[in-house]
Amino acid sequence: MAYWLLKSEPGTWSWDDQVARGDAGEEWDGVRNYQARNNMRAMKLGDLGFFYHSVKEKRIVGVVEICAVAHPDSTTDDARWECVDVKAVGPFPRPVSLAEIRDEPRLAELALVRQSRLSVVPVSDVEWRLICEMGGYQ
Repeated sequence: MAYWLLKSEPGTWSWDDQVARGDAGEEWDGVRNYQARNNMRAMKLGDLGFFYHSVKEKRIVGVVEICAVAHPDSTTDDARWECVDVKAVGPFPRPVSLAEIRDEPRLAELALVRQSRLSVVPVSDVEWRLICEMGGYQ
């Protein structure tokens, strides 16, 4: 299993929106960056991701599961763009802020810190466990 972090502006698509989709999940659409798209192409069924509220909140608020592998993004006719489908697994008992992540030396290499503008990034096993611990997620 691999781990990921997926960013969304809560005013566009929030954790509550994701939860409301239930087990059907929802496309993680609208990504128009090749590196982020390639990260989605690498995702497999059952991989887990942090759901990150970007812009004003800047915090991890929950965990999602990949429920459909990369396929054409329904929001465009341009065949270059693909997306995955994700479903909510569970909320973080205590959201973990970007400031907390940056303050943790063991997370200095986290792609969220190094490539802050990229909307879909990988997370290592060690980073995953540490952030879950910080947020009280089991």
